[in-house]
Amino acid sequence: MRFDFVTASKIVFGAGALKELGSLVAPLGKHPLVVTGKNPDRALDAMTNILKTAFVVFPTDGEPTVQSARDGAKIATESGCDLVIGFGGGSALDTAKAIAALLTNPGDPLDYLEVIGRGQPIKNASAPFIAIPTTAGTGSEVTSNAVLASPEHQVKVSLRSPLMLARIALVDSTLTLSSPPDVTAQSGLDALTQVIEPFTSNKANPLTDAICKEAIQKAAGALQKVYEHPNDAAAREDMALVSLSGGLALANAKLGAVHGFAGPFGGMFDAPHGAICARLLPFVMDMNVKALRQRQPDSDYLNRYEQVAKLLTGDMRASAEEGVKWVYRLTQTLNILGLASYGMTDNDLPALIEKSAAASSMQGNPIKLTADEMRAILAAAA
Repeated sequence: MRFDFVTASKIVFGAGALKELGSLVAPLGKHPLVVTGKNPDRALDAMTNILKTAFVVFPTDGEPTVQSARDGAKIATESGCDLVIGFGGGSALDTAKAIAALLTNPGDPLDYLEVIGRGQPIKNASAPFIAIPTTAGTGSEVTSNAVLASPEHQVKVSLRSPLMLARIALVDSTLTLSSPPDVTAQSGLDALTQVIEPFTSNKANPLTDAICKEAIQKAAGALQKVYEHPNDAAAREDMALVSLSGGLALANAKLGAVHGFAGPFGGMFDAPHGAICARLLPFVMDMNVKALRQRQPDSDYLNRYEQVAKLLTGDMRASAEEGVKWVYRLTQTLNILGLASYGMTDNDLPALIEKSAAASSMQGNPIKLTADEMRAILAAAA
């Protein structure tokens, strides 16, 4: 047995934890760049009341891109910023993470990006980076990669290095109370995906297993509740912990076919990452279970899918297939749209399958899926 486990230097978790930000920032720098979503007002209000120093705001609109990372690094450099704070959903956090890395590693993002870039290693530790999520989904606050879209290549790829980990991940569940129902549903199902996939991945380890099992059970009790009762503070806190757990797990195990599809899909179509994962999850689980039963009936991964089913349903006799049905019903309850609603047609499937087969997350899937099986997943999820 051999595995590594890395994460943010410090995790601060708890309702109301944002009020500690001023004292946390002080030792790290004096002039922050604050990266937000498209509406910076909430971050401005929070930072103005808490920070004791001048700061620069960099709003981002939509999914993070190679260009937004370039632009943010340029503004930070010109403004003399010495640390980066990401305040928002996964897009804001990934953008901030990429900017922090580019501040200390000269050149262009394409020098370091995998797949479409030159893939050079990041050699220098990022500028101090504090991650403050306002949604419960991506777990980006404790991951070591930033997913960036490249519209000209029609793909999403990662800037990746352990040197990019946040100095501080500050998780305050009260910041998620204002998430609208669709964001709550999509990000919550992404969080659930990110504790199921590492648990069933081919790089699972005892530490990630323990984290995932606890989080799967919490998500089962909290996700529908927080969708139907947005002001349920306890359910919000549980989902914030699920999201954090997913980030810890995926950074130290691997993901699987859901994310293997999601990266290329997000590069080809204008669709939120969480919405893609939410739609694909039950269909990928279903195909993985079927493929394992057909080709690897004695596989431990089938036992793991049965454990997932038991944790989700609370029924110690539940089969892997009953776990799949539970997830599918939840996606229906949470009104998750089909992939065709984002523009996918049958004509797009060959390119999507080819790109997905080469995606890094696909390599963590518990069984290698055939092109026909991948096509069947996408057709079912349409």
